[in-house]
Amino acid sequence: MRTIIFLVALVLFKQEASAQVAGRNLPFLSSYQEEIPYFQELITGGQYAAPSSLIKGDPYFVTRQFEAGTLRINGISYPQVPLLYDIYRDQLVTFHPIFNQKILIKPEKIDGFEWSDGKLFRFFPGNESFLHRGNGIYQVLGQGKAIALVKRYKTTRSLRDIARYNSEYVEKKDYFLWKDGAFFPINKSSQAIFALQLNAKVLKKELKGKGLKFNKDPEAYLQYLVVYPQSN
Repeated sequence: MRTIIFLVALVLFKQEASAQVAGRNLPFLSSYQEEIPYFQELITGGQYAAPSSLIKGDPYFVTRQFEAGTLRINGISYPQVPLLYDIYRDQLVTFHPIFNQKILIKPEKIDGFEWSDGKLFRFFPGNESFLHRGNGIYQVLGQGKAIALVKRYKTTRSLRDIARYNSEYVEKKDYFLWKDGAFFPINKSSQAIFALQLNAKVLKKELKGKGLKFNKDPEAYLQYLVVYPQSN
């Protein structure tokens, strides 16, 4: 893609309807392009280093191909931006239209981004004790009385039987609730119920009727809990 096309689009975070969307204010966009050609200030976090060829698999979320997503930086949403998400390094990558290179998007500038299929990722501060926090990018599963989050990441493990590779990527995920500016790690159902101050006895009947279990489908379970109306 030689240029980043700006169209009128939905704001990345629907709860913040007042945020600016690039393309909506044409005079502003023209001025911005004059000051920052090809949006270099937004995207030049350095050239992206190619993954090691000695590691089996790839470090990316879903696909190793660029997808047209919506990127939000400094309160402005940019639709149709070519994005690639390296979840091993927790780095968001775009394609430089002039130099024909994969370029890192500065993590300190990222508010969030949305994949073409609607998967939403946001930056959340804190959680420093979490070993795989990376640059603080989490996928938003749902939002209600709290925000249900999953941190998707990859690690590596050694290989001894394959001469071509010395290790391989392994995908993992951890779940959290974000409530009142704090992270609540969720490894079992009781932690989620306690964090949300729900009535466990009443909720148990509801969950059984819907066939929801944390161990079976944690994402659907947390999506349901954060919008569940019954509380103590």
